[in-house]
Amino acid sequence: MPILILDTEGTLVFYNEPAEVILDQRFDETGEMPADAWSELFAVADEERKPIAKENRPTMMAISERKPYSRTIWMRCGHREWLHVNMTAIPLIGEGRQFLGAQMIFWEV
Repeated sequence: MPILILDTEGTLVFYNEPAEVILDQRFDETGEMPADAWSELFAVADEERKPIAKENRPTMMAISERKPYSRTIWMRCGHREWLHVNMTAIPLIGEGRQFLGAQMIFWEV
């Protein structure tokens, strides 16, 4: 299952091997990426294939609202085919309710 982990500013601080396949990039080659860089790696559209603004994507909603968001979307990386996926983003809350960032997972519908 592809998993991406972001810090409190939306910087992509880690993604696993299944996510590397979708992003077509290896984490050990890219390292951390600021939100503006990684969010440009793939297009995100709603069920009607209308683009979803970056601030309305589940991950950025989980960071800004600090609560879980899940949504079925269309996602496309580069020139690959569109994938119909469910994207769930969960805020990461540490000891003392400290906000640490968010985790994003997605799977094909």
